[in-house]
Amino acid sequence: MLQEPLYKQFRLDQKAPEAFGRDRDWNFDLIPKFVMAGGELTKILTQTDVLPYLEFTQISGSYVYRDGKIAKVPSTQAEAVKSSLMGLFEKRRLKSFFEFIGDYKEDVVSTHQGLDLDKNTMTEVYHKFGLEPGTRDFVGHAMALWTNDDYIEKPARETIERITMYLHSVARYGKSPYIYPLYGLGELPQAFARMSAVHGGTYMLNKPVDGVVYDDAGKAVGVKSGEEVAKAPIIIGDPTYFADKVRKTGQRVIRSLCILNHPIPDTDNLDSLQLIIPQNQLKRKNDIYVAVLSSSHLVCSKGQYIAIISTIIETDDPEAEIAAAYKLLGPREETFVNIADIYEPLSDGTTDQVFISKSFDATSHFETTTDDVKDLYLRITGKPLELKKGATRRDSSDE
Repeated sequence: MLQEPLYKQFRLDQKAPEAFGRDRDWNFDLIPKFVMAGGELTKILTQTDVLPYLEFTQISGSYVYRDGKIAKVPSTQAEAVKSSLMGLFEKRRLKSFFEFIGDYKEDVVSTHQGLDLDKNTMTEVYHKFGLEPGTRDFVGHAMALWTNDDYIEKPARETIERITMYLHSVARYGKSPYIYPLYGLGELPQAFARMSAVHGGTYMLNKPVDGVVYDDAGKAVGVKSGEEVAKAPIIIGDPTYFADKVRKTGQRVIRSLCILNHPIPDTDNLDSLQLIIPQNQLKRKNDIYVAVLSSSHLVCSKGQYIAIISTIIETDDPEAEIAAAYKLLGPREETFVNIADIYEPLSDGTTDQVFISKSFDATSHFETTTDDVKDLYLRITGKPLELKKGATRRDSSDE
Protein backbone atom coordinates (compact mmCIF):
# COMPACT_ATOMS: atom_id res chain seq x y z
CA MET A 1 0.00 0.00 0.00
CA LEU A 2 1.40 3.39 -0.97
CA GLN A 3 1.57 6.33 1.39
CA GLU A 4 -1.46 8.28 0.09
CA PRO A 5 -3.82 5.25 0.08
CA LEU A 6 -2.63 4.51 3.62
CA TYR A 7 -3.86 7.91 4.80
CA LYS A 8 -7.12 7.46 2.92
CA GLN A 9 -7.71 4.18 4.77
CA PHE A 10 -6.79 5.35 8.27
CA ARG A 11 -7.13 9.17 8.16
CA LEU A 12 -9.86 10.25 5.78
CA ASP A 13 -9.50 13.91 6.78
CA GLN A 14 -5.71 14.10 6.42
CA LYS A 15 -3.05 14.01 3.75
CA ALA A 16 0.43 12.57 4.05
CA PRO A 17 3.00 15.16 5.22
CA GLU A 18 5.28 16.47 2.47
CA ALA A 19 8.26 15.65 4.69
CA PHE A 20 7.63 11.95 4.01
CA GLY A 21 8.70 12.44 0.40
CA ARG A 22 7.26 10.99 -2.77
CA ASP A 23 4.31 8.64 -2.63
CA ARG A 24 6.02 6.23 -5.03
CA ASP A 25 8.88 5.70 -2.55
CA TRP A 26 6.53 4.01 -0.09
CA ASN A 27 5.27 0.43 -0.15
CA PHE A 28 3.48 -0.36 3.11
CA ASP A 29 2.71 -3.96 4.02
CA LEU A 30 -0.20 -3.83 6.44
CA ILE A 31 0.67 -7.37 7.61
CA PRO A 32 4.45 -7.63 7.22
CA LYS A 33 5.97 -11.06 7.62
CA PHE A 34 9.62 -11.98 7.21
CA VAL A 35 10.72 -14.99 5.19
CA MET A 36 12.99 -17.54 6.88
CA ALA A 37 16.01 -18.07 4.60
CA GLY A 38 15.84 -21.84 5.15
CA GLY A 39 12.15 -22.05 5.96
CA GLU A 40 9.12 -23.67 4.36
CA LEU A 41 8.11 -20.67 2.23
CA THR A 42 11.59 -20.49 0.70
CA LYS A 43 11.34 -24.18 -0.18
CA ILE A 44 7.90 -23.63 -1.74
CA LEU A 45 9.16 -20.67 -3.79
CA THR A 46 12.12 -22.75 -4.97
CA GLN A 47 10.16 -25.87 -5.83
CA THR A 48 7.51 -23.91 -7.77
CA ASP A 49 10.21 -22.03 -9.75
CA VAL A 50 8.82 -18.68 -8.58
CA LEU A 51 12.09 -17.58 -6.99
CA PRO A 52 13.67 -16.19 -10.21
CA TYR A 53 10.89 -13.58 -10.31
CA LEU A 54 11.82 -12.24 -6.86
CA GLU A 55 14.71 -10.30 -5.37
CA PHE A 56 15.34 -10.45 -1.64
CA THR A 57 17.45 -8.50 0.80
CA GLN A 58 18.43 -9.62 4.27
CA ILE A 59 16.95 -8.53 7.58
CA SER A 60 19.94 -7.29 9.55
CA GLY A 61 19.22 -8.63 13.02
CA SER A 62 17.01 -10.67 15.33
CA TYR A 63 16.40 -9.32 18.83
CA VAL A 64 14.63 -10.43 21.97
CA TYR A 65 13.30 -8.44 24.93
CA ARG A 66 14.47 -9.48 28.36
CA ASP A 67 14.41 -7.82 31.78
CA GLY A 68 13.37 -4.43 30.47
CA LYS A 69 15.80 -4.12 27.57
CA ILE A 70 16.53 -5.72 24.22
CA ALA A 71 19.45 -7.92 23.21
CA LYS A 72 20.55 -9.37 19.90
CA VAL A 73 19.95 -13.07 19.42
CA PRO A 74 23.50 -14.32 18.69
CA SER A 75 24.08 -15.23 15.05
CA THR A 76 27.75 -16.22 15.36
CA GLN A 77 29.95 -17.80 18.01
CA ALA A 78 31.65 -14.43 18.56
CA GLU A 79 28.31 -12.76 19.22
CA ALA A 80 27.33 -15.55 21.61
CA VAL A 81 30.49 -14.93 23.67
CA LYS A 82 29.68 -11.20 23.92
CA SER A 83 25.92 -11.58 24.38
CA SER A 84 24.33 -9.88 27.38
CA LEU A 85 21.60 -12.52 27.41
CA MET A 86 23.70 -15.00 29.42
CA GLY A 87 26.49 -15.28 31.92
CA LEU A 88 29.71 -17.18 31.20
CA PHE A 89 28.58 -20.54 32.61
CA GLU A 90 25.19 -20.31 30.90
CA LYS A 91 26.94 -19.66 27.58
CA ARG A 92 28.85 -22.91 28.04
CA ARG A 93 25.64 -24.79 28.77
CA LEU A 94 23.96 -23.28 25.71
CA LYS A 95 27.00 -24.21 23.60
CA SER A 96 26.58 -27.83 24.74
CA PHE A 97 22.88 -27.67 23.83
CA PHE A 98 23.64 -26.40 20.31
CA GLU A 99 26.37 -29.01 19.88
CA PHE A 100 23.81 -31.68 20.78
CA ILE A 101 21.45 -30.32 18.09
CA GLY A 102 24.25 -30.14 15.51
CA ASP A 103 25.55 -33.64 16.22
CA TYR A 104 22.15 -35.34 16.55
CA LYS A 105 21.60 -38.16 14.07
CA GLU A 106 18.41 -40.16 14.19
CA ASP A 107 20.09 -43.48 13.42
CA VAL A 108 23.12 -42.98 15.71
CA VAL A 109 22.00 -43.63 19.28
CA SER A 110 25.25 -42.33 20.75
CA THR A 111 24.29 -38.81 19.59
CA HIS A 112 20.99 -38.85 21.47
CA GLN A 113 22.57 -38.35 24.92
CA GLY A 114 19.86 -40.50 26.48
CA LEU A 115 17.02 -38.38 25.08
CA ASP A 116 14.04 -39.56 23.05
CA LEU A 117 12.72 -36.54 21.15
CA ASP A 118 9.33 -38.20 20.69
CA LYS A 119 8.91 -38.93 24.39
CA ASN A 120 10.96 -36.41 26.34
CA THR A 121 9.34 -32.98 26.66
CA MET A 122 11.20 -29.78 25.86
CA THR A 123 11.22 -29.03 29.58
CA GLU A 124 13.17 -32.24 30.12
CA VAL A 125 15.61 -31.32 27.34
CA TYR A 126 16.19 -27.88 28.84
CA HIS A 127 16.72 -29.53 32.23
CA LYS A 128 19.19 -32.00 30.72
CA PHE A 129 21.44 -29.10 29.68
CA GLY A 130 20.71 -26.95 32.73
CA LEU A 131 19.41 -23.99 30.73
CA GLU A 132 18.06 -21.07 32.75
CA PRO A 133 14.51 -19.69 32.29
CA GLY A 134 15.78 -16.59 30.45
CA THR A 135 17.73 -18.72 28.00
CA ARG A 136 14.72 -20.96 27.47
CA ASP A 137 12.75 -17.81 26.66
CA PHE A 138 14.87 -16.66 23.77
CA VAL A 139 15.51 -20.20 22.47
CA GLY A 140 11.80 -21.09 22.48
CA HIS A 141 10.39 -17.79 21.27
CA ALA A 142 13.11 -16.04 19.24
CA MET A 143 14.59 -19.19 17.66
CA ALA A 144 11.92 -21.92 17.68
CA LEU A 145 9.35 -19.13 17.14
CA TRP A 146 6.69 -20.52 19.45
CA THR A 147 4.02 -17.92 20.24
CA ASN A 148 3.51 -19.06 23.84
CA ASP A 149 4.90 -21.57 26.36
CA ASP A 150 2.55 -24.45 25.62
CA TYR A 151 5.37 -26.17 23.71
CA ILE A 152 7.51 -26.90 26.78
CA GLU A 153 5.35 -29.82 27.92
CA LYS A 154 5.11 -31.38 24.46
CA PRO A 155 7.57 -33.83 22.85
CA ALA A 156 10.79 -32.03 21.98
CA ARG A 157 11.16 -33.10 18.35
CA GLU A 158 9.28 -30.24 16.69
CA THR A 159 11.06 -27.63 18.80
CA ILE A 160 14.47 -29.13 17.99
CA GLU A 161 13.56 -29.15 14.28
CA ARG A 162 12.51 -25.49 14.49
CA ILE A 163 15.77 -24.51 16.19
CA THR A 164 17.72 -26.46 13.57
CA MET A 165 15.96 -24.57 10.77
CA TYR A 166 16.67 -21.27 12.51
CA LEU A 167 20.38 -22.08 12.92
CA HIS A 168 20.69 -23.23 9.29
CA SER A 169 18.96 -20.04 8.12
CA VAL A 170 21.34 -17.87 10.16
CA ALA A 171 24.36 -19.81 8.92
CA ARG A 172 23.40 -19.07 5.33
CA TYR A 173 24.10 -15.32 5.54
CA GLY A 174 25.39 -14.64 9.04
CA LYS A 175 23.29 -11.68 10.23
CA SER A 176 19.83 -13.07 10.86
CA PRO A 177 17.70 -15.93 9.52
CA TYR A 178 15.28 -13.58 7.75
CA ILE A 179 14.99 -12.13 4.26
CA TYR A 180 12.42 -9.78 2.70
CA PRO A 181 11.38 -9.02 -0.90
CA LEU A 182 12.55 -5.69 -2.31
CA TYR A 183 9.49 -3.41 -2.68
CA GLY A 184 7.57 -5.45 -0.09
CA LEU A 185 5.38 -8.52 0.07
CA GLY A 186 3.28 -7.38 -2.89
CA GLU A 187 6.06 -8.88 -5.00
CA LEU A 188 5.06 -12.41 -3.91
CA PRO A 189 1.64 -12.50 -5.63
CA GLN A 190 3.14 -10.70 -8.64
CA ALA A 191 5.77 -13.42 -8.94
CA PHE A 192 3.14 -16.16 -8.78
CA ALA A 193 1.06 -14.25 -11.35
CA ARG A 194 4.00 -14.23 -13.76
CA MET A 195 4.58 -17.95 -13.27
CA SER A 196 0.86 -18.61 -13.70
CA ALA A 197 0.86 -16.69 -17.00
CA VAL A 198 3.70 -18.91 -18.25
CA HIS A 199 1.39 -21.89 -17.70
CA GLY A 200 -1.64 -20.27 -19.33
CA GLY A 201 -3.23 -18.70 -16.25
CA THR A 202 -5.32 -15.52 -16.49
CA TYR A 203 -5.36 -12.74 -13.91
CA MET A 204 -8.22 -10.26 -13.65
CA LEU A 205 -6.84 -7.30 -11.72
CA ASN A 206 -8.85 -4.72 -9.79
CA LYS A 207 -12.11 -6.60 -10.31
CA PRO A 208 -14.84 -6.71 -7.64
CA VAL A 209 -15.90 -10.10 -6.29
CA ASP A 210 -19.70 -10.21 -6.09
CA GLY A 211 -20.06 -13.83 -5.00
CA VAL A 212 -19.46 -17.48 -5.77
CA VAL A 213 -21.61 -19.25 -8.38
CA TYR A 214 -22.81 -22.78 -7.53
CA ASP A 215 -24.37 -25.55 -9.60
CA ASP A 216 -27.54 -27.46 -8.65
CA ALA A 217 -25.50 -29.87 -6.52
CA GLY A 218 -24.11 -27.01 -4.43
CA LYS A 219 -20.60 -27.17 -5.87
CA ALA A 220 -18.76 -23.98 -6.80
CA VAL A 221 -18.38 -23.43 -10.55
CA GLY A 222 -17.13 -19.86 -10.72
CA VAL A 223 -16.86 -16.34 -9.31
CA LYS A 224 -19.21 -13.51 -10.26
CA SER A 225 -17.86 -10.03 -10.96
CA GLY A 226 -20.53 -7.62 -12.17
CA GLU A 227 -22.20 -9.22 -15.18
CA GLU A 228 -19.27 -11.58 -15.80
CA VAL A 229 -18.55 -15.02 -14.35
CA ALA A 230 -15.02 -16.42 -14.21
CA LYS A 231 -15.53 -20.18 -14.34
CA ALA A 232 -13.39 -22.51 -12.24
CA PRO A 233 -13.68 -26.05 -10.79
CA ILE A 234 -12.47 -24.90 -7.37
CA ILE A 235 -12.38 -21.57 -5.54
CA ILE A 236 -9.57 -20.59 -3.16
CA GLY A 237 -9.67 -17.45 -1.03
CA ASP A 238 -9.18 -15.84 2.34
CA PRO A 239 -11.98 -15.39 4.91
CA THR A 240 -12.86 -11.81 3.85
CA TYR A 241 -14.64 -13.17 0.75
CA PHE A 242 -16.76 -15.77 2.53
CA ALA A 243 -18.58 -14.28 5.51
CA ASP A 244 -21.11 -17.14 5.56
CA LYS A 245 -18.46 -19.87 5.49
CA VAL A 246 -16.13 -18.77 8.30
CA ARG A 247 -16.26 -18.25 12.04
CA LYS A 248 -14.39 -16.03 14.45
CA THR A 249 -11.83 -17.86 16.54
CA GLY A 250 -12.41 -15.57 19.49
CA GLN A 251 -9.02 -13.93 19.03
CA ARG A 252 -8.25 -10.47 17.69
CA VAL A 253 -4.97 -8.98 16.49
CA ILE A 254 -3.73 -5.45 16.98
CA ARG A 255 -1.25 -4.17 14.40
CA SER A 256 0.29 -0.77 14.94
CA LEU A 257 2.10 0.66 11.92
CA CYS A 258 4.63 3.27 13.00
CA ILE A 259 6.72 5.65 10.89
CA LEU A 260 10.05 6.67 12.44
CA ASN A 261 12.89 8.95 11.36
CA HIS A 262 15.54 6.99 13.23
CA PRO A 263 16.69 3.38 13.72
CA ILE A 264 15.53 1.51 16.82
CA PRO A 265 17.60 2.54 19.86
CA ASP A 266 20.21 0.05 21.13
CA THR A 267 20.36 -1.93 17.88
CA ASP A 268 23.65 -0.59 16.43
CA ASN A 269 21.68 1.55 13.95
CA LEU A 270 20.55 -1.50 11.98
CA ASP A 271 18.37 -0.80 8.95
CA SER A 272 16.01 -3.70 9.74
CA LEU A 273 15.29 -6.25 12.43
CA GLN A 274 12.79 -8.51 14.11
CA LEU A 275 12.16 -8.02 17.82
CA ILE A 276 10.20 -10.55 19.85
CA ILE A 277 8.90 -9.76 23.34
CA PRO A 278 8.23 -13.17 24.96
CA GLN A 279 4.85 -13.31 26.67
CA ASN A 280 6.11 -14.01 30.18
CA GLN A 281 8.37 -10.94 30.09
CA LEU A 282 5.23 -8.80 30.33
CA LYS A 283 3.08 -11.35 32.19
CA ARG A 284 1.04 -12.02 29.04
CA LYS A 285 -0.28 -15.13 27.30
CA ASN A 286 1.00 -14.19 23.82
CA ASP A 287 4.23 -12.78 22.42
CA ILE A 288 4.51 -9.28 20.96
CA TYR A 289 6.26 -8.94 17.59
CA VAL A 290 8.00 -5.92 16.09
CA ALA A 291 9.08 -5.91 12.43
CA VAL A 292 11.33 -3.03 11.31
CA LEU A 293 12.11 -2.10 7.69
CA SER A 294 13.78 0.85 5.95
CA SER A 295 14.65 2.33 2.58
CA SER A 296 17.16 -0.50 2.13
CA HIS A 297 14.13 -2.66 1.30
CA LEU A 298 12.64 0.00 -1.02
CA VAL A 299 9.53 0.34 1.14
CA CYS A 300 9.96 3.96 2.35
CA SER A 301 11.86 7.19 1.73
CA LYS A 302 15.50 7.54 2.74
CA GLY A 303 15.92 8.42 6.39
CA GLN A 304 12.56 6.85 7.29
CA TYR A 305 11.81 3.55 8.99
CA ILE A 306 8.64 1.47 9.22
CA ALA A 307 7.99 -0.49 12.41
CA ILE A 308 4.93 -2.70 12.80
CA ILE A 309 3.95 -3.99 16.23
CA SER A 310 1.55 -6.93 16.43
CA THR A 311 0.10 -9.26 19.03
CA ILE A 312 -3.04 -11.15 20.05
CA ILE A 313 -5.31 -8.87 22.08
CA GLU A 314 -5.89 -10.00 25.67
CA THR A 315 -7.67 -7.01 27.30
CA ASP A 316 -10.13 -4.20 26.54
CA ASP A 317 -7.23 -1.77 26.04
CA PRO A 318 -5.17 -3.13 23.13
CA GLU A 319 -2.81 -0.15 22.78
CA ALA A 320 -1.90 -0.35 26.44
CA GLU A 321 -0.84 -3.95 25.82
CA ILE A 322 1.83 -2.82 23.35
CA ALA A 323 3.01 0.20 25.37
CA ALA A 324 6.30 -1.56 26.15
CA ALA A 325 6.95 -1.99 22.42
CA TYR A 326 6.13 1.68 21.75
CA LYS A 327 8.69 2.63 24.39
CA LEU A 328 11.40 0.55 22.69
CA LEU A 329 10.81 2.29 19.35
CA GLY A 330 11.50 5.78 20.62
CA PRO A 331 9.74 8.86 19.13
CA ARG A 332 7.20 8.12 16.40
CA GLU A 333 6.30 10.46 13.54
CA GLU A 334 3.07 8.64 12.72
CA THR A 335 1.06 5.76 14.12
CA PHE A 336 -1.78 3.89 12.42
CA VAL A 337 -3.62 1.25 14.45
CA ASN A 338 -5.64 -1.59 12.99
CA ILE A 339 -7.57 -4.20 14.97
CA ALA A 340 -8.82 -7.32 13.21
CA ASP A 341 -10.69 -10.48 14.13
CA ILE A 342 -9.14 -13.85 13.26
CA TYR A 343 -11.31 -16.20 11.20
CA GLU A 344 -11.13 -19.85 10.22
CA PRO A 345 -13.23 -21.86 7.72
CA LEU A 346 -16.30 -23.75 8.92
CA SER A 347 -15.53 -26.75 6.68
CA ASP A 348 -12.63 -28.23 4.77
CA GLY A 349 -14.09 -27.23 1.39
CA THR A 350 -14.29 -30.70 -0.13
CA THR A 351 -18.10 -30.65 -0.32
CA ASP A 352 -18.64 -27.33 -2.14
CA GLN A 353 -15.10 -26.96 -3.59
CA VAL A 354 -14.60 -23.63 -1.83
CA PHE A 355 -11.27 -23.76 0.00
CA ILE A 356 -10.69 -21.02 2.53
CA SER A 357 -7.50 -20.11 4.38
CA LYS A 358 -7.25 -18.86 7.95
CA SER A 359 -6.70 -15.20 8.77
CA PHE A 360 -3.10 -14.06 9.21
CA ASP A 361 -1.94 -14.34 12.81
CA ALA A 362 0.12 -11.85 14.81
CA THR A 363 3.55 -13.35 14.08
CA SER A 364 6.11 -11.37 12.07
CA HIS A 365 7.29 -14.38 10.07
CA PHE A 366 5.73 -16.81 7.55
CA GLU A 367 6.30 -20.11 9.37
CA THR A 368 2.74 -20.42 10.75
CA THR A 369 1.28 -19.17 7.46
CA THR A 370 3.04 -21.88 5.45
CA ASP A 371 1.46 -24.45 7.76
CA ASP A 372 -1.90 -23.12 6.56
CA VAL A 373 -0.75 -23.23 2.93
CA LYS A 374 0.22 -26.89 3.32
CA ASP A 375 -3.15 -27.60 4.95
CA LEU A 376 -4.91 -25.97 1.98
CA TYR A 377 -2.88 -28.09 -0.43
CA LEU A 378 -3.85 -31.26 1.44
CA ARG A 379 -7.53 -30.33 1.41
CA ILE A 380 -7.52 -29.46 -2.29
CA THR A 381 -5.44 -32.35 -3.66
CA GLY A 382 -6.02 -35.00 -1.02
CA LYS A 383 -2.29 -35.53 -0.57
CA PRO A 384 0.36 -33.71 1.48
CA LEU A 385 2.68 -31.16 -0.09
CA GLU A 386 6.04 -32.86 -0.35
CA LEU A 387 8.96 -30.45 -0.51
CA LYS A 388 12.17 -31.71 -2.03
CA LYS A 389 15.02 -32.16 0.39
CA GLY A 390 17.82 -29.69 -0.09
CA ALA A 391 15.57 -27.11 -1.78
CA THR A 392 17.24 -23.78 -1.17
CA ARG A 393 16.94 -20.29 -2.49
CA ARG A 394 19.35 -18.70 -4.89
CA ASP A 395 21.77 -16.04 -3.66
CA SER A 396 21.09 -12.47 -4.72
CA SER A 397 23.63 -9.75 -5.28
CA ASP A 398 22.05 -7.78 -2.48
CA GLU A 399 23.19 -10.34 0.06
